[in-house]
Amino acid sequence: MSIQTAEQFEAAEQYEQAYEEYKKEHEKRPNDLSILERLGHLAMMLDKKDEAAEFYAKILEKDMTNTLCYEQLMDIYVDKDKYKYYVYRGNLHSVERKLEQAISDFKKALAHAESEKEIVMTHFTLANLYDQSGNTTKAIDEFLKTLEYEENHQDVFLKLAELYVKEDILSSAIDVLERAKKRFDTKEINETLAKLYLKNNQPDRAKELTKDEIFQIKCMLECGEKDKAFEKLTQLESKHKNNPEYYALKAQYYYIQEEYDNALECVEKYNELDRNSALVYQMRALIYENKNDDYNAHLNWGKYNLVRGNKDIAVNEFLNAFQLKEDNVDLMNTLAVLLEETGDKNHAIEFWERISKAEPSNKKALEKLADFRENIGDYAMQAEYLEKWYNLENRNTIVVKKLAQTYEKLKNKPASIEYYKRYLEIAKGADDYAKIQQKVQKLEHTDMQEDEGLLDKIMKFFNK
Repeated sequence: MSIQTAEQFEAAEQYEQAYEEYKKEHEKRPNDLSILERLGHLAMMLDKKDEAAEFYAKILEKDMTNTLCYEQLMDIYVDKDKYKYYVYRGNLHSVERKLEQAISDFKKALAHAESEKEIVMTHFTLANLYDQSGNTTKAIDEFLKTLEYEENHQDVFLKLAELYVKEDILSSAIDVLERAKKRFDTKEINETLAKLYLKNNQPDRAKELTKDEIFQIKCMLECGEKDKAFEKLTQLESKHKNNPEYYALKAQYYYIQEEYDNALECVEKYNELDRNSALVYQMRALIYENKNDDYNAHLNWGKYNLVRGNKDIAVNEFLNAFQLKEDNVDLMNTLAVLLEETGDKNHAIEFWERISKAEPSNKKALEKLADFRENIGDYAMQAEYLEKWYNLENRNTIVVKKLAQTYEKLKNKPASIEYYKRYLEIAKGADDYAKIQQKVQKLEHTDMQEDEGLLDKIMKFFNK
């Protein structure tokens, strides 16, 4: 017997026999979702709803996003078990990202919950839904309600502590985990609590609680036990040579000792293991500040804020760095891009102009400058920048076409025709090839007087 046999029974509407065959196949392949789906479907057809519920629940264990399973389970439990009905409906709405409806469903499920386990699970789910919807206060309230029950799990305490930290209420986070420690006393609870002690300026308590040897060194440094910390760092060097946190602590030690060059070496080793980390830029910035190297301090504070998504602060730091060193093209480029992204396009153009002067062959700068001049109607200057770009890339169809169009706007008939013809030479097969051919023919038979451009006209008007 096989899947084919089951399918044949099903096709012949011998559903009971098909069901039995699929069950045999399920024993052989318990993780096959397609067999579970057939079993659930047939169980519903044969009115074996309890068995159908088992099969659909097994599918959800492997695929929590299967909306059909939630709908079938809702049909099974709508009259039979209101708690399960609302739970499955809430889960369906959660999967569909309809958080308000999901919250409403789980509130209704709570009214039908009977066992302590059901009550705790429902409060826990509501708390997570409130957290997802951005209502931290209500999420905390729901987690607090679960603490009244013995039927609980350490994740409730950990998540509640996390929310208190998010709200910057460290004392409450610590209280929650101290309560959890009395009940669970697991590694996860202890290490999380130790980190909170350190964050709350209680390094002695953190050092006593943690079993993490790297974190112990961090606590030693915070406690002022520099020599013991360095001794431990030396002992663990071979064991943690590939651990970026090890080099961060070593850098911290040298920073405290005011050995800034050694500290920078450790930061670079950290960076080799964890590229583009915000911590790298922060450590560099602090070290350079103490070395009185303002340029590199501002540069690294800028990079630190950029990695963290604080673009406005990053711009200010980069501008401060630029005032100290105005010949760094990479910094100019960073500022030009950032200023564009933050909406200060006029200020950005100043930096594109500086880049173009420092690097006359910088095609990106020429493109930006040409586009800017086009936007303000200064076609003469647009043409100048495009000509420079053309000298660098004389087969670039975009540049050639833009030059032709710009000279056409300036009513410079010979130049416009020249560049349109050049476009036809290098753009054979382009979608607009025939259209450009027609344009050239039309221009050749059109009288045209050269125009000075909109900006030039305005300037002449004001100079009268």
